[in-house]
Amino acid sequence: MKKHHDQPADAAALRRSAEERLATLQPERGEQRTEVEMARVVHELEVHQIELEMQNEELQRSRVEVEAVLERYTELYDFAPVGYFSVDQQGLIQEVNLAGATMLGMARSRILQRRLRGFVSPTSRPVVDAFLEAVFASPGKQACEAMLLTGTGAAFWADLQASSLALPKGGRNWCRLAISNIAALKRGEEAQRRVEALAAANQQADMEIAQRRAVEASLRESEQTQRELLAESRQLHAQLRHLTQQILLSQEEERKQISRQLHDEISQILVGINVQLDALAVAASIDPGVLRKRIAKTQRMVGQSIEVVHQFARGLRPALLDDLGLIPALRSLVKEMSGRKGLLIQFSAFAGVETLDPLRRTVLYRVAQEALTNVARHACAHRASVRIRRVSDGFRLEITDDGKSFSADRMLSAKYGGHLGLLGMRERVEIVGGRFMVESAPGKGTTVTAEIPFETASSPGSGDQAPGRVSSHNAGAFDNPPTSR
Repeated sequence: MKKHHDQPADAAALRRSAEERLATLQPERGEQRTEVEMARVVHELEVHQIELEMQNEELQRSRVEVEAVLERYTELYDFAPVGYFSVDQQGLIQEVNLAGATMLGMARSRILQRRLRGFVSPTSRPVVDAFLEAVFASPGKQACEAMLLTGTGAAFWADLQASSLALPKGGRNWCRLAISNIAALKRGEEAQRRVEALAAANQQADMEIAQRRAVEASLRESEQTQRELLAESRQLHAQLRHLTQQILLSQEEERKQISRQLHDEISQILVGINVQLDALAVAASIDPGVLRKRIAKTQRMVGQSIEVVHQFARGLRPALLDDLGLIPALRSLVKEMSGRKGLLIQFSAFAGVETLDPLRRTVLYRVAQEALTNVARHACAHRASVRIRRVSDGFRLEITDDGKSFSADRMLSAKYGGHLGLLGMRERVEIVGGRFMVESAPGKGTTVTAEIPFETASSPGSGDQAPGRVSSHNAGAFDNPPTSR
């Protein structure tokens, strides 16, 4: 039976095989079969009958299995989550599964042999045409997104994926097309875009809020600054009024001193000269020797009056400053202060300072004059120095002493009464765009510094003090003068 079971399963083939075998078993014509042979033939026929019955049963089982498999794959094909279409090269739909028909909202019989293009929205037809052309033009998988139409005309977004298949020789090319409804995905993408746009709008709103808050903070800061500036302006106005009062009082005091000096010195000398002249008129007829003595005494009194007038003139405006320059005027001032007050003063100056305009030279002279006057009146100092040197953007004047210290900030503040000399020096320096500084510390004396820019200087020169360009004067043994801090 095993041998016969391996025979071909096809009925026609089995019949032909049986006929061939029967022919081989038939005796030659005219030959009589024996009883044994007949029994053997009957046995063979019975065996063949049993074999055929078994093969028939096997064929039935195979048919049932094939039908079951076909039913399963048909269900998988029809009820797949995507629509499957078989489309030929002309765009005709040859096959479609139940999911595809449901997607299009039509019966399968109405979809077959219709062009796929008819189910595509006019706006998406160029995309689908190019997609099918690419599918049949090259191997591999192609994909696109398009707007499709149902049988009722409703539109929906779909994802199309396909790959071409070639039939045996003589057949037409076709492709298997899978279509998925991505309307929900598109709605999700649209919602995502709206969320992103809303997030961007929120971020922009946050930025605008932050900017507004920054502007509000800036406005509050500006208001605070304006209030501070207003308070400072009022304080400066009060300082200006106080300074004006101090200037008026100082002018009145100077006029009082000048009046007293004119009355006590010049007037007394002139009265004495007048008395001497009267005496000369009386003594003209007396002894000539007495006349000569009285004339000499009158000449001395005239000389004293001339010297007092010169002192007044130098105090108001030194002629050396206009006639010879800043350095000779300062040298004369240092010599006079050293002689009158007994100070040991060292003086050194950079010759290029003479290139400054008259206003700036006058400022430097007045600062040095006021500073040395303060040293002589208040510092109780033994040594001092006056130095002028060139700096990167101008000239620096430094007056240093070894006297007692004081609070520079308090003296420069009109709030605490203000020291008119220091305020005047600072105002003079700031008028010409310079900087004025005062440093004072116990045990180290005081340093007054004035920096004047040489913007208007015709020839400012270059470098610090150099040989042949420094004019100096030592009014006493002052080998190690204090330096500014």
